[in-house]
Amino acid sequence: MNLFDLSGEVAVVIGATGALGGAIAEGLGEAGAKVAVLGRNEERGRARVHAIQGKGGQAAFFAVDAIRKESLHAAHLAIEKSFGVPTILVNAAGGNDPKVTVTPDHPFEKIPLDAWHGNFDLNLLGGVVLPCQEFGPAMVARGGGSIINIASVSAHVPLSRVVTYSAAKAALLNLSLFLAREWAPKGVRVNTITPGFFPAEQNHKLLFNDDGSPTARTRSIWAHTPLGRFGEARELVGAAVFLASPKASAFVTGTDIRVDGGFLSQTI
Repeated sequence: MNLFDLSGEVAVVIGATGALGGAIAEGLGEAGAKVAVLGRNEERGRARVHAIQGKGGQAAFFAVDAIRKESLHAAHLAIEKSFGVPTILVNAAGGNDPKVTVTPDHPFEKIPLDAWHGNFDLNLLGGVVLPCQEFGPAMVARGGGSIINIASVSAHVPLSRVVTYSAAKAALLNLSLFLAREWAPKGVRVNTITPGFFPAEQNHKLLFNDDGSPTARTRSIWAHTPLGRFGEARELVGAAVFLASPKASAFVTGTDIRVDGGFLSQTI
């Protein structure tokens, strides 16, 4: 028995147009799942579909705005028509608005209320609440499924400069535990993956200078990470396939898997 064979599964990956969600989408496709690539950027979405198909997988792009309930519902109907009832949901949409980063010139007390709303809308409402409200009941009705929510090391410890993002991701962890308990009797498992530091478009300016050299923040992160480097997007795939598989992780729910190079294991 291949514990990690996802043949027959239908995976919905929201945020698959991004680096981390995209790598997970490709990994699920390689494992045999039919992959619905969801995001706002059609060009990136179709490129991700081609990458999955190029490796022998099945995939299609569905445009969606995760903070709009009607958009998620329309995508859900289209996915069921194309692939069938989703059995795997990966919530990888999220990010931090650089404009609300805490700095000496822009301290916590100057963060405007709309910045809090923006990050909570993206990382909590669009990142978990609305997608789970849309796709979760269908999984409950079929008697099983796997939901994987993407958290952050900043959900566990409040990192400097990204307070609104950290708070939203901490709420994501708490809500994931609630849903794990709520839906376990219905056969739906809910888990989280906590990535460490992975360079992406949203944090590039914080991590690298204009000449490509590491910033002081990057040097601090590497010094605090026992493996001494950033993660690579493909290194999230193993955890995602494990949690998605109804064979490999049938008794796993309410769990957080940290893929952080040991960042959260080190104090000083």
